[in-house]
Amino acid sequence: MTGPDHSSLPDPPVDLSPPNAAFPSPPESGPVRATSDADAAVQRELATAQHVPAEVMPDVQNIPALPTDRTQDPAPTPTSVARSRPFVADAGDLVIARPEGLYCPPGDFYIDPWRPVDRAVITHGHSDHARWGHGHYLAHRDSEAILRRRLGESIQLQTLEYGEVVNHHGVKVSLHPAGHVLGSAQVRLEHGGRVWVASGDYKLEADGTCAPFEPVRCDTFITESTFGLPIYRWPSQAELFAEIDAWWRRNAEAGRASVLYAYALGKAQRLLHGVDESIGPIVAHGAVEPLNEVYRAAGVRMPRTFLATDPSLDKAALSRSLVIAPPSAARSTWLRRFGADPADAFASGWMQLRGTRRRRGVDRGFVVSDHADWPGLQSAIRATGAERIFVTHGSVPVMVRWLNEQGLRAQAFATEYGDEDDGPEGAAADALTSDAPADASSEKAALEPAGGVDRSADAARRASEAAESPIADGTGTTQESA
Repeated sequence: MTGPDHSSLPDPPVDLSPPNAAFPSPPESGPVRATSDADAAVQRELATAQHVPAEVMPDVQNIPALPTDRTQDPAPTPTSVARSRPFVADAGDLVIARPEGLYCPPGDFYIDPWRPVDRAVITHGHSDHARWGHGHYLAHRDSEAILRRRLGESIQLQTLEYGEVVNHHGVKVSLHPAGHVLGSAQVRLEHGGRVWVASGDYKLEADGTCAPFEPVRCDTFITESTFGLPIYRWPSQAELFAEIDAWWRRNAEAGRASVLYAYALGKAQRLLHGVDESIGPIVAHGAVEPLNEVYRAAGVRMPRTFLATDPSLDKAALSRSLVIAPPSAARSTWLRRFGADPADAFASGWMQLRGTRRRRGVDRGFVVSDHADWPGLQSAIRATGAERIFVTHGSVPVMVRWLNEQGLRAQAFATEYGDEDDGPEGAAADALTSDAPADASSEKAALEPAGGVDRSADAARRASEAAESPIADGTGTTQESA
C-alpha cells in the first residue's frame, strides 16, 4: 500500500536539543490498551444516545463508505475478523499509550498527559487536556495566557507559532491549527521517515475566534470522536446565530433576561463573537470575563460585556440583557439579579439528543459544539491521507468499527479525555455565584485547577529538572517554519 506523499516536507531543522542533556529513562514498556469494536460494544455505544428515536439511528454497517484518493486499497478483511481482532503496537510507533498519557518514545515526551510528567506537549487549554504538575509545557503562543491563568504563572512554558518546528531527540515537532478554541493545535511528529498527527480536540467550521482547522498529511492520525455518531450534524454558523438572536430578541421585547449557559473557555467567546450586540446589553459571568480579555488581547473581536454588578446597568437594562454564564451558575443566587423569571438556554452539541434539554432543566437548547460532528470527523480523517487511525475519546467503538470497515487500520487509545470543563468552571465557580461583586481574587479562584495546586517536593523536582532540559532549548536558538 502506498503511503502519503511527504515529498514537499522541508529538510530537517538543526537539532535544538541541548548537548549531553540528562533525560530521565523512558518508563518500562507495556501493552497498548485497545477498545474492542465488537458488535456488543458498538450497540452499547449506540445506546448512550438515549432518547434518540430508533428510526434516526442508522445501521452502522450501512453508513456510506469513506471517500478515498488511494490508488490501491488493501484486500478486504472479513468483517468478523475486523470486529474482533485486537491491534497491538507496531515496532517503532511514534506514540504509545502509557498510564500517564500518550507517550512519544523517541522524543521522550507526552501529548496532553493526565498524570504529572517531565515534558508535555499541550494541544489546548481545556482542563482535560492541560493539567497542573508537569515539569515543562510546550503549547501554541495563543494558549499561553490561558495556561498561565489556569495552571499558574510560574509553570515552565515554551510556546510555538503554527508551523514552527523544533527538533527534540531527532523528532520534529510542530503545531497546526485545530479550530477548537483559541490556541488549539494538532501536534505533528516526524521521525525516521514516518509522520504522525495527534489532533487534540477539533472542529472544521471556522468561527472567527481561533485559527481554523487545517488538515495535515500523515501516515497515522490520532483523532477524537466526541460526537462520532451519525446523528450529530451541526447547523451552520448563520443558522445557529439567527436562532440565538431571535430567541434573545423575543425575550428582550417581553422584558425577560436571556441566560445562555456555555463553557467558559471557547464556547462562551464563540457565542459572544457571533451574537447581534444591538439587541441589548451583554453580561458575562465572572468566570467568563477574564477569558474574554484573553481573546481580546489575541485580536479576536468581542462585543462590550458587563459584569452583573456594573452600576451602569439598571433593572430595565438587565431585563433586556443576554447573560453568558457557565453551567455551574444555574439555579444559583447569582441569577436573582436578572429578575424572577429569566429565560434560559444551554449551548451544547448534546442538545442534538432528545431529552437533554429537559434533564438540564432549561427552556431552550441550541446545538453548538466546538468539536467536529460526524461528517466533520469523516472529512478530517480523509484529508489527512492516513491509513492508520487511533481514536482517543467519545464514541470510540462505533468510529473504530466503521473505519475498519472502510479498509483503514483503526484502533483505540484508552485516555482520560472528555470532561473538558468540569474542573475549573464547575467545581470552583461557586465562589462567583454569590451576590458579592466579582473581583480579581474570585476570578482567579474560578480558574484554579481542580484539586488545587500540587506543591509537593516531587512536583518541584520535576519542574526544576525539566527547566534544565525542555522539549527544545529556547535560548539562543532559532525555530523553522514548516
